[in-house]
Amino acid sequence: MAKQSTDAASLSRQLIEDIMAGNFKPVYLLMGDEPYYPDLVCQAILDNCVEEMAQDFNQTVCYGADVTADAVISACRQYPMMSEHVLVVVREAQLMKTLEKLSVYTEAPQDTTVLVILMHGASADKRKALYKSVQKNGVVLDSTAIRDYEIPRWIDTYYKSRGLSIEPAAAVLMAENIGTNLSTIVVETDKMLKNLPEGTTSVSVSDVETNIGVSRQYSIFELTKELSARNAPKALKIASHIGNAAKFAMPMAVSALYTHFNRILRYGALLSRGGYPSPEDKAKALAGVNPYFYKEYDQAASNYSVRQAMDAISLLCEYDYLGKGGDGGNQNPGELLVELTAKLLAL
Repeated sequence: MAKQSTDAASLSRQLIEDIMAGNFKPVYLLMGDEPYYPDLVCQAILDNCVEEMAQDFNQTVCYGADVTADAVISACRQYPMMSEHVLVVVREAQLMKTLEKLSVYTEAPQDTTVLVILMHGASADKRKALYKSVQKNGVVLDSTAIRDYEIPRWIDTYYKSRGLSIEPAAAVLMAENIGTNLSTIVVETDKMLKNLPEGTTSVSVSDVETNIGVSRQYSIFELTKELSARNAPKALKIASHIGNAAKFAMPMAVSALYTHFNRILRYGALLSRGGYPSPEDKAKALAGVNPYFYKEYDQAASNYSVRQAMDAISLLCEYDYLGKGGDGGNQNPGELLVELTAKLLAL
């Protein structure tokens, strides 16, 4: 997982621990491209800051599109009634036209008020007063988007945090079919666990296939595996099946294939130096790959020279352009994927 993503996970975990212990910051600026951690911290504050019986007098939840900075500041300057804190939450704060004016308050926030500024898929300008004052007097959680190739590792870490384990291939299958939305991964996991026997501690590929409605047999994961082995009949069959799926998107398929061949290129370049690479060098060349899949890359590097891997990447760039409508082409995306697969096999 990227350092920034790891920092967001660690910081959110620490913040939630403090919140559960009743230790609140006067201001929280929760922002970033990935809303999972900001939403998690915001919900923890809502659940723990003001007791339910006192919320009518001490809790205000508003939305950026419907509120002004002056109204938020006025709510923040109220004093609590029968509660330790006044809680003011501004959801979708990126839609507030006067957002930056909140710095008037965040420069000197009240100790008895907890202000939460929740931005969805957006970030405050780090050069301006609001960000700087919250950083000084409160806490900023900046949650950056996790790259697609990092998602299987995130899934593995998330499952461990819940006392579960998941097969590496199952994590890859989930990542491929659910995407990079962490909240959706959590929701799909909860749904799956409800259908598994009580006390389940390990999730398999078959559990994912049965309960999330995906098939490993016809997935980009299996396509990259068959391309690594240069197994033309299977690779072409899988490509045809994937391309005919209702939700198929050529750019996403090309992105996954690009990541795969980029790893083959880096690993092949490492092997070309001679000798067997150290575990550290191998892990660096195959960044984001679970060691469980290293054998596949040994096979791929033997089937694609460094030059062929470079040609594959060039080919993928071309088909990325075509898949996005480049050259005014109207070719069926599924046909493009089969054509691309055939050309990769022919390198």
